[in-house]
Amino acid sequence: MKVLLTGAAGQLGQALLAAQPPEVELIATSRAGGAGMVALDLRDASACRAAVLEHRPHWVINAGAYTAVDKAEREPELAHAVNSGAPEAFARALTETGGRLLQLSTDFVFDGAQGSPYRPEQPVNPLGVYGASKAAGERAAQQLLPAQQLCILRTSWAYGPVGHNFVHTMLRLHHDRAASDQPLHVVADQVGCPTATPGLALACWTAAMQGAGGIHHWCDAGAASWYDFAVAIGEVAAGAGLLPQAADVRPITTADYPTPAQRPSYALLDCTITRRALGLTPQHWRTALAEVLQQISTEALVHP
Repeated sequence: MKVLLTGAAGQLGQALLAAQPPEVELIATSRAGGAGMVALDLRDASACRAAVLEHRPHWVINAGAYTAVDKAEREPELAHAVNSGAPEAFARALTETGGRLLQLSTDFVFDGAQGSPYRPEQPVNPLGVYGASKAAGERAAQQLLPAQQLCILRTSWAYGPVGHNFVHTMLRLHHDRAASDQPLHVVADQVGCPTATPGLALACWTAAMQGAGGIHHWCDAGAASWYDFAVAIGEVAAGAGLLPQAADVRPITTADYPTPAQRPSYALLDCTITRRALGLTPQHWRTALAEVLQQISTEALVHP
């Protein structure tokens, strides 16, 4: 099976590379290329189409994205070019080649207002540019490809041992605030589920190998606020010797920490159907966190 992977240099892309099944012939792409990767700029729709027509993959796994949620409010055209234009271009090309698209998406396509986990079939209602651009990408692919050629896999709060993410940020802040005996303030009224990239990568590969179609949700098990997540990062990292000690984490509200982009207050995804369909049992997010932290070295923590 031949797979064209986008975003191979990113945190999910790296996890997908690490978990690549032996029977997969992989064309790994990133914006800059290099290190065994083919250069592919997702802002360039013609380049995305050309890559599919040249390689004619059985699957395109579109793990690349514009994920700077707040910055997207200032760069809506760029966010839409990457998050909507690229999947549309892939889908158009795949209508000619017969291949399939696995489009990674996000909990940010929902507004978080219903207060219960979102099922895959529920209508989307994004709050900001980032969520709107991802929802537009889903919609464009759905308009072009039948369900058997398209798998949309939504996830939430993704993090991993590499890349820029909440865990790396919190490790640095725990280290610095504990050293200066200063508290760390983290939002406690936004609820979702942290999702580690190793488990997410396994779900992606399983979906591709099984030929899954339709809309799916995949997250680790459990629920947390950003405050809960930050406390756990400090506790687990200190227990594992990654931190001399955790900082004192104090809860604040969203109103206390205004951001350019509005975020859903309750972004849990109902993953029941996907877990059953793929035959996978997720780890609890805290267990997955401990495994990711084991892969992060003290040197990387102190000298990010």
